[in-house]
Amino acid sequence: MNERITSQADAALPWWKQLNGYHWFVFIVASAAWCFDCLDQQLFILARDNAVKALTPGMDSLKQTSLSTWAMSVFVAGWATGGLIFGAVGDRIGRAKTLALTVLIYSLFTGLSSLSANITQFMIYRALTGLGVGGVFGLAVALVADALPDSARPKALGMLQALSAVGNVTAGLCAMSLSGVDPMVSWKYLFWIGSVPAFLCIFIMARLKEPEKWLAAKATSRTDSTKAMGSYSSLFTDPRWCKSALFGMLLCVSAVVGLWGIGFFSNKLVAAAIEDSLAGKNLSPAAISEAKQWWSAANLIVLNIGAFVGMIAFSKAAHRFGRKPVFVVAFIAAMAATIFFYQMFETRADIWMSFVLGLCQLSLFAGFAIYLPELFPTRLRSTGVSFCYNVGRFIAASGPVTLGVLQANLGAKAIAALPATASAAAQAAAKLDAFRTAGCYMSAVFLLGLVALMFLPETKGRPLPED
Repeated sequence: MNERITSQADAALPWWKQLNGYHWFVFIVASAAWCFDCLDQQLFILARDNAVKALTPGMDSLKQTSLSTWAMSVFVAGWATGGLIFGAVGDRIGRAKTLALTVLIYSLFTGLSSLSANITQFMIYRALTGLGVGGVFGLAVALVADALPDSARPKALGMLQALSAVGNVTAGLCAMSLSGVDPMVSWKYLFWIGSVPAFLCIFIMARLKEPEKWLAAKATSRTDSTKAMGSYSSLFTDPRWCKSALFGMLLCVSAVVGLWGIGFFSNKLVAAAIEDSLAGKNLSPAAISEAKQWWSAANLIVLNIGAFVGMIAFSKAAHRFGRKPVFVVAFIAAMAATIFFYQMFETRADIWMSFVLGLCQLSLFAGFAIYLPELFPTRLRSTGVSFCYNVGRFIAASGPVTLGVLQANLGAKAIAALPATASAAAQAAAKLDAFRTAGCYMSAVFLLGLVALMFLPETKGRPLPED
């Protein structure tokens, strides 16, 4: 009786006051792994174009742009594959061991990316980096969900996801600090920075223990063949978990395609605005390149400050109003913010719009950290979360290509409609308008999330499910 009263009293405290020293260690290690994972993602986004240019000297700029797009797709596809593999491995051999392995993989191959001798090697290293990157989210989320008190879990997971913005902002600061360095070299430095998290593996392996919930589920699986750990067969043959997996996956597809297929390409509008603002100032090519790199990094920082605010807001709202109502508002806001940004961003003074875009698009990802672990039992938690979060990346891998094809077709039509005497500037403006229109069309993908929600349960106030 006294234990129940104490537990209720603890649950009334702010979530961070409910954690003991080891709880904090688990939370910090899991958050750091995911934060560094996001740092690696953003460093790649910032370094990708320059890396491709440096590795393909003399190649036509249009072909280089195409290769840059393919590099993104290869990375995202590797990410999806890694999520599917390591999510199941984490349920089978343990979250802590597998988390250390994934961090080591993405750190090692990020470092090797800087040593690429040609574009083929670069593509291979980025695909292998993606394997490690893809495994971290499901493992970190499952680890925190299983190890922390139930009453503290939702807000802790929301904060874990919000802290990913710290990694993203750090990537922007790193790029800003290197804005004066030759861009044909600075991309290597960014990848070197991305290799640093390998040292985190030491702490993961030395002190991190497997959660008691996982140990209990593992013991049960040894005596009950129907309770297999990390089994995709078990995930899809049991109607309870199959429904959650399929519609949870569609929920994530909507946001993942929206972010990686549209959101992270918004920087193209920022780059155009920077070029317009620098026109006529008689700056050297080196000064223009430095300014573009600085402003691109600044835009990333503004976007991720918005993301941090949005993810904290989602976490608080989901705790108060429930998961599904807040998801509905967030998906509609993400679509509206994307259309607004793509239509209205014109000059450097509009960079505040990136804050709004980040707030609305990335708030959804706090929802995934909170909601997805509440859909699966301990023995399938890492598998289910990773499946939902990462399968969409196979589709998202085609997002950049789809956006590029859509832009090219719309751009070709726009240019064809111009007078034969149209200047190069007029043609460039037509292409940029086509890019805006393509982004707006693709923002309809957020509506898919609303459809998926119709088939998923509300989990607010419920304990984590078990068989």
